[in-house]
Amino acid sequence: MLRLVVRRTVDVSTRHRWTVIFVALICGIASALYSVRYFAINTNITDLIAPELPWHQNEKAFKGAFPQRADLILVVVQAPTPENLKQAADALAAQLSERRDVLKSVRRLGGGAFFENNALLYLAKEDLAKITRGMTEAQPLLNTLATDPSLRGVLDALSLAMVGQQRGHLQLDDLARPLNLASDTLDHVIAGWPDAFSWRVLVKGQPAEPEELRGFLEVHPVLDYGSFEPGKKASEVIRQAAADLKLASEYGASVRLTGPIPLGDEEYATFRQSAPQDILITILAVMIVLWLALRSARLILACTIGLTVGLAITLALGLLLVGALNLISVAFFVLFIGIGVDFGIQFSVRYRAERHEVDNLRAALQNTGHKIGPQLTLAATAVALGFFSFMPTDYRGLAELGLIAGVGMIVALAISVTLLPALISLFRPPGEPEPLGYKALAPVDRFMERHRIPIVVATLGAALLAAPLLYFLQFDFNVLNMRNTTGESVATYLELKHDANVGINSIHVLASSLLQADQRVQRLAHLPQVKKTMTLSSLVPEGQDEKLRLIRKAATTLNPSINPQRSRATHALNPTAPARLQAPPDDAENIQILMKAATSLRRAANEENGPGAVAARRLAALLFRLANGETAVRARAEVAFVRPLKVVLEEMRNSLTAQPVTLNTLPPELKRDWVAEDGRALIEVFPDGDPNDNEVMRKFADAILAIEPTATGSPVSLQESGRMVVRAFIEAGLWALVSITILLWIVLRRFTDVLMTLVPLVLAGVVTLELCVLIGLPLNFANIIALPLLLGIGVAFKIYYVMAWRAGQSGLLQSSLTHAVFFSAMATATAFGSLSLSNHPGMASMGRLLVLSLLTTLAAAVLFQPVLMGPPRKKQSAQSAS
Repeated sequence: MLRLVVRRTVDVSTRHRWTVIFVALICGIASALYSVRYFAINTNITDLIAPELPWHQNEKAFKGAFPQRADLILVVVQAPTPENLKQAADALAAQLSERRDVLKSVRRLGGGAFFENNALLYLAKEDLAKITRGMTEAQPLLNTLATDPSLRGVLDALSLAMVGQQRGHLQLDDLARPLNLASDTLDHVIAGWPDAFSWRVLVKGQPAEPEELRGFLEVHPVLDYGSFEPGKKASEVIRQAAADLKLASEYGASVRLTGPIPLGDEEYATFRQSAPQDILITILAVMIVLWLALRSARLILACTIGLTVGLAITLALGLLLVGALNLISVAFFVLFIGIGVDFGIQFSVRYRAERHEVDNLRAALQNTGHKIGPQLTLAATAVALGFFSFMPTDYRGLAELGLIAGVGMIVALAISVTLLPALISLFRPPGEPEPLGYKALAPVDRFMERHRIPIVVATLGAALLAAPLLYFLQFDFNVLNMRNTTGESVATYLELKHDANVGINSIHVLASSLLQADQRVQRLAHLPQVKKTMTLSSLVPEGQDEKLRLIRKAATTLNPSINPQRSRATHALNPTAPARLQAPPDDAENIQILMKAATSLRRAANEENGPGAVAARRLAALLFRLANGETAVRARAEVAFVRPLKVVLEEMRNSLTAQPVTLNTLPPELKRDWVAEDGRALIEVFPDGDPNDNEVMRKFADAILAIEPTATGSPVSLQESGRMVVRAFIEAGLWALVSITILLWIVLRRFTDVLMTLVPLVLAGVVTLELCVLIGLPLNFANIIALPLLLGIGVAFKIYYVMAWRAGQSGLLQSSLTHAVFFSAMATATAFGSLSLSNHPGMASMGRLLVLSLLTTLAAAVLFQPVLMGPPRKKQSAQSAS
């Protein structure tokens, strides 16, 4: 009956070709217009997961309690010195705070008056004692710099150091490091490069740590959900503000954006940039394969029109069914082209074979529908079932792809038996003078027939011997490895993963109150997988009484020096009284003091060869060059030394005003980060170990979840989503296997025939996974789609051979069927292969695994399937069957 239905459908489409073509084109145009009007892509990765999953619900509960931790842009400011970082970050924060039309809030993390005033309280008591002692001992130097924050004051401070060296309080080698630091800065200034002297680094005695050169602004943008990149406007405002402030030239500072919003926007931008290239490559490759398979411009044109109309209709139906494509379902474009063209090639190659037998176009089309109808219908149904098997899973992104692509296979089948024969009838391609097939492969057919048992045993044996490789098959749970790591937001995110203080890899636990949070944190802190834990109470420094005593003692000594008020003359008469700021020197005075300082350094170096003497002579030479250079260069030198000096002096003044910190005195915005409006309190848990090691993160997440089942955060979501994806594909694979098996049983009605269809399919799947291990291709959230899809596509190829074999056809390798299957596989492989060239790593890995699975499936269908089946039950010559 199926043969009769398809034959009549083809015959009606041929006789009423203009009506069929007109209706199809109208449907295609209407679908294209609908798609243009309603096209949308949802780049939110969290929406790929079913919202009802418990761990996803926990994540939503956390974001509901602390919405300020979601939908944000993290602005990373980096500068060559801590002083430049502070100035650049503060300037950018102030500028952005004025753009309330685009940015809802802007906050400098770890900055502001509270942390500037109380920074010393958060140091260990031993470190604080060392710092306050050093500050007190440096009082004369600080007094000089505070009363005269100019190039003259800096050189006066240098003179004080040289006096100490002359009096024997210091060795010249002790000054080698600060002298070289000053020389390095002057080298850059004279060369015209932006640079600044770091007084913090000088006092600290060692280079700044990476985290000291990196600051953060937390920005909550006004999102434009009508745009494919909702945060694009806000990101542009931030970048423009950095450019307007000249942060790069003024402070040597760079500004990078990361966080949920830039990551999502950049993900879509990668798709947008890559999609035209991917689709163009796919179309060109498929056109080449079509030409090799069909050798007729008219047949190629008919297939192309049918494919285009089918793609337009499928896209419109997909948007109608799911509303918006996602980062997984967007791949249906290439999947439809790759698989849809298979049906067109099968129909057209069979038409060419029939046209050779009967040189009558209409009769050839009728015979094609009669002979190819059951195979094509069964193949399309099997592929559709493979796609539909994704739908019951919790992987919503994949479920939507399955729905769209499954519907697309039905559309492709309908196009192949209606529009395609109508177009062939209209274009009237010439007859086929030569039979199709590969007659040269006849000896191979005979060899396979004679040695079928050894071939079957050897093939199955090789697959079984390689089975231990499956133990080493890896699943990459890190979704960032599916993204373009050269993009700014991803690269910055990966860099920040190594900074334990940023908290990208931390786990969040909600407690009903702060008291309960402080109690529960004790259990978590003792886990070996935990580096540290934090609650709001962690922001109250310990040992404040002793620390405040040290700070106040230092303030009593230093305040008169670092807070100048009266004239220098008065200070000379009364050293305990604060002095007044000196008027800045003019350029002539700067030249004079530069020459004096250079001479003093040369005199101190004398003829010695130690590191101090070498450093002194180097700095002296630079000071002479500066004195003899242009005024603008001296002005740049003053900025390089004095601007960071003023920052350090202001920080010192603020830090000496520290007051007792309690929960009540913490700033309200800081409290909101840790205690929600309903009283629920946050516990943040930081991992111990390599954050890029999946196994470390898995053990960390499992350890926390064992104690706190409602915990959430990046390590939890990655592990749980990974388990969900693996479970989803196992479910999809089982659904596909069961549904396809039932379909095969309904059609074939023989258990042995069903097995001979499924065994090569399972073999292809096993070999594909073994090859993944050998070539180092791990499974991930994107490419794992290839495995259930392998069932649908694989069954399609094998059905062609099984039904030909049941019809009594032999010599399958040399037949027109192999001609059609080979070029169908080539077309599908080139379409999938274009994904491997994508700029998006996830799509590229999907393309590689799809091609690999397709090649193993083709080999199993063309080489192993005929051997497994053996001689047909009904004998029929290869010539007549082809």
